[in-house]
Amino acid sequence: MTADTCAAAPAGNTARLPVRLDDAGLRLLADPLRARILELLAVEALCTCHLVERTGARQTNISNHLKALREAGLVTTEPCGRFTYYALAPDALAALAGQLTALATAAEGARHRRRPC
Repeated sequence: MTADTCAAAPAGNTARLPVRLDDAGLRLLADPLRARILELLAVEALCTCHLVERTGARQTNISNHLKALREAGLVTTEPCGRFTYYALAPDALAALAGQLTALATAAEGARHRRRPC
């Protein structure tokens, strides 16, 4: 073995992952229109017509994104006459943020930890 190659890690020597990220939640946040919807809902509760006006997206597109966000628990609904208002669910966002914070904390601690070659 040369000095430039690393030996394979011994079997069973796998580090325990510090946090498990919610892949589905992160995928939802990765869409630019969904991210914009969440930004707008952080300011105030809005109905679909407001979101269409503010984003320029079609009503069906907004509705589909709201459905995905609602099913993931990131937004809540409140009926108001013939309209439905959408609001952010702060606890769900805080849980995602907590996962990212835990990952950053683990990365800080792992910065100088290396597996021997």
